[in-house]
Amino acid sequence: MSDVQNVTTETAPETAPETTAAPTQPAPAAAAAPASRPPQTGRMKRFYDEDEYSAEDAARMEAMYAGTMTSIAENTIVRGRIEQMTDRDITINIGGKSVGVVARNEFARPDEIHVGDEVEVYLEHLENKDGQLAISRKRADYVRIWERLNNASTNDEIIVGRIMRRIKGGMVVDLFGVDAFLPGSQIDVRPVRDFDALIGQEMDFKIVKINQASENVVVSHKVLIEKDLLEQRAKILANLERGQILEGTVKNITDFGVFIDLGGVDGLLHITDLSWGRVGHPSEVVNLDQTLNVVVLDFNEDKNRISLGLKQLTPHPWENVADKYPVAAKITGKVVSITDYGAFVELEKGVEGLVHISEMSWTQHVKHPSQMVSIGQPVDVKILNVDREAKKISLGIKQLEPDPWQDLAARYPVGSRHNGRVRNLTNFGVFVELEPGIDGLVHISDLSWTKKVRHPGEVVKKGDELDVLVLGVDTSNRRISLGHKQVIDNPWEAFEMNYGVGTETDGKIVRIIEKGVIVELPMGVDGFVPSSHLTRGPVKDIAASFNVDDELPLKVIEFDKENKKIVLSVTEFLRGKDKAIVDEYLDKHPNQPAGSAIGDADGAETVSASDDSTDDNSTDDDQAS
Repeated sequence: MSDVQNVTTETAPETAPETTAAPTQPAPAAAAAPASRPPQTGRMKRFYDEDEYSAEDAARMEAMYAGTMTSIAENTIVRGRIEQMTDRDITINIGGKSVGVVARNEFARPDEIHVGDEVEVYLEHLENKDGQLAISRKRADYVRIWERLNNASTNDEIIVGRIMRRIKGGMVVDLFGVDAFLPGSQIDVRPVRDFDALIGQEMDFKIVKINQASENVVVSHKVLIEKDLLEQRAKILANLERGQILEGTVKNITDFGVFIDLGGVDGLLHITDLSWGRVGHPSEVVNLDQTLNVVVLDFNEDKNRISLGLKQLTPHPWENVADKYPVAAKITGKVVSITDYGAFVELEKGVEGLVHISEMSWTQHVKHPSQMVSIGQPVDVKILNVDREAKKISLGIKQLEPDPWQDLAARYPVGSRHNGRVRNLTNFGVFVELEPGIDGLVHISDLSWTKKVRHPGEVVKKGDELDVLVLGVDTSNRRISLGHKQVIDNPWEAFEMNYGVGTETDGKIVRIIEKGVIVELPMGVDGFVPSSHLTRGPVKDIAASFNVDDELPLKVIEFDKENKKIVLSVTEFLRGKDKAIVDEYLDKHPNQPAGSAIGDADGAETVSASDDSTDDNSTDDDQAS
């Protein structure tokens, strides 16, 4: 940067005695001097054009003025005195006859200056096209500012600036009228939450980069903070101990925890150490920039990883849990988690109990806890058990109401008749709802006296109403046995009279199975015809000769009231019958084996019904009656 040259009117007299002393006799060539003077322009021209100046006087004045000018250099800052002020311009004398004019608006505060004040200006040219000095106050201010900025950068000085506005990547800072760039990362050691809140604030800065040619200045406030934190960090690390309580500020929040600024040193407060209670996310407990006390749990040898705790500053909630939550006490809690097997209820921060799915309702068939409760819902529960060592509490919801099974035997005595709704069908029976939450089972064998039921869906459908009789009540196992066929009298007493052995009747095929056919007899009871009793010879494919709904002539060959079986035979019926009856049967079922000789008394063979029949609970392939 150029040095300032202070030039005043006092410099001119120093050379005056030599240059102004006139000789006693004028030089002979003096009179001819004007004719030999070269043409002059600009500032020198006025000396020759003035009539009152002689050639000698002009020479002296020119020498004096030239001496003055040689002490002032262009492109430098000089000091001058204000000689005149108007509404638009200010006239400044920078020494001798060196006078220049500056626009009034080049001064930042023109109302504070007056005639006679000394001011700095920048000398751009010794004379302009009008023969005047070319000076600038604005340029002088600019040079002075950059001198100050360069000195601050060189000497690592702290300067004060004002944050003016926000731009991409950071902020614009005003340094003595020069725009400097403050990167967002250089504002603070902590992340900046609100950039707009900084606008208009004055801060201390250090220049980290400067380039006057491109007018580029980069500043930092963070480096000043980091310097202050170094001593604080060293002090904290030197005295760091486990169990020590420190004050810190929430610097950052993540899914797994919170980073705490302890004053130049960061520590991690893990999510599990935030609270004795269940925490879904750290933001539920703390906020950014929040100040709080934490305890040092652990740190590594280098002390660059510090584990902190917050919940450890409060007593463990399980210390006196048995006193606060005695068995059988009624407590209100909040559902904090739901699993397939139950719901966890928070009784207080750090104390949770489990309501097992089996403890949710006496009567409802709860398939999933979400049918009964939802997360965040306040619920009343009863303390069933407290295990302080395992930190487990068993809770119940249904225990808040009377157990309906306690007096169930009185309300549904054995032998009583009721009407219920079919709630569910299984392979082995029907579940019938007698009242909300109270179901009884009708076994498949208790659905019908007369039908061989393969699946309950053949008799009833879900949602049907069904008359049932209570067969048994097991209060301890919460089971009720019901019967549907027992609602009516056992018809097998009448069947014994109507379907004794040797009785001839007819039946309609209702089902074809591997070992024969099931037929429905006139009284609505089912009977079984073995394949060997459908024709005299072997039948390889019953379905090829017989169809469902075919009418068959039959004779009872076995009756078992206890096992509810009736076995019949076509061959026994046709034995000894007229040829016309036999032919009629063969015409209806033409695919009989050749030479079967049905009805031939001499060739007939008696077959025991027990050879082909099975018990009452057989499958489709084996079932017979």
